[in-house]
Amino acid sequence: MCQGLLFVISGPSGVGKNSVLNQVLKIRADLFYSVSATTRLPRQHETEGIDYFFLTEKEFRESIEKGDFLEWARVYDKYYGTPRKAVEERLNRGDHVILDVDIQGAAQIRKNFPEAILIFIFPPSREELKKRLLGRKSENKVMIKKRLANLEEELASVTRYDYAVVNDLLENACRRVEAIIAAEEARVARGYWRRFFDLT
Repeated sequence: MCQGLLFVISGPSGVGKNSVLNQVLKIRADLFYSVSATTRLPRQHETEGIDYFFLTEKEFRESIEKGDFLEWARVYDKYYGTPRKAVEERLNRGDHVILDVDIQGAAQIRKNFPEAILIFIFPPSREELKKRLLGRKSENKVMIKKRLANLEEELASVTRYDYAVVNDLLENACRRVEAIIAAEEARVARGYWRRFFDLT
């Protein structure tokens, strides 16, 4: 059995990564979404084990020391990381896995898993991104200012990714991500076709 494909989605805060992911997961039921761990407090609509695993800083640091994370980063004074075990088990079973990580995490995954497919989600414009950040009303103005201050660095990191998708309209962005997944499955070098045909 060939190993599953590992997809990574990144992009600036407020670009709509979660919305894109949720729609793609509805279309592609064969994708396994790896839930990240974080030390930040849950937002009003978030559920433990579905949106994130919410850990204390002590718990997170202990997990780092034990090597439990595939990647981890400290972002805006909070820790974020991808639990290693569930991802590796799914990939070894031949399942595709998709992650939602920041640019630091994506760089770690690229180093540890060179075969991973990295997708960067772009806002249609800087003005639209600011509007989306203000519209979600989950963060104060100080945090929004921090996020916008890092925007140029985040956008410049796109050269380290395999694909760039502009989230102008949600349905368009979802179609583009789905097309990327299908194209990667079709690459002969990936060997994904072997699960359908017994060819030597």
